[in-house]
Amino acid sequence: QVQLVESGGGLVQAGGSLRLSCAASGRTFSLSAMGWFRQAPGKEREFVAAISWSSASTPYAESVKGRFTISRDNTNTKSTVYLGMNSLKPEDTAVYYCALAPRRRWLSDYSPTAPGEYDYWGQGTQVTVSS
Repeated sequence: QVQLVESGGGLVQAGGSLRLSCAASGRTFSLSAMGWFRQAPGKEREFVAAISWSSASTPYAESVKGRFTISRDNTNTKSTVYLGMNSLKPEDTAVYYCALAPRRRWLSDYSPTAPGEYDYWGQGTQVTVSS
């Protein structure tokens, strides 16, 4: 069974930085793409960033490109994905979700942006950016 545990959310002033972490454990984590999505109140869940299992591909949403950085560490027992967030804006306020896509493992650059490609989700962590 795959488990995703997020941490690192909080309250920060505009222009500040945060780093989110998501620890994935289970039998499918090592060759799985991982991604971050967010959902603001009254809005649909939207793609933020993704990373292939090889780290060769890292697509970003246009709204965060140049400000956010996704990375991952793989070990024998778990994989951790990070989302470094700089120059935060009030519009970045949302619940941030980590997700894992154990598909197409033969593709080292598989890094999906559609939520439907992901099979496992974390519980979410709140990020609030004050103006």
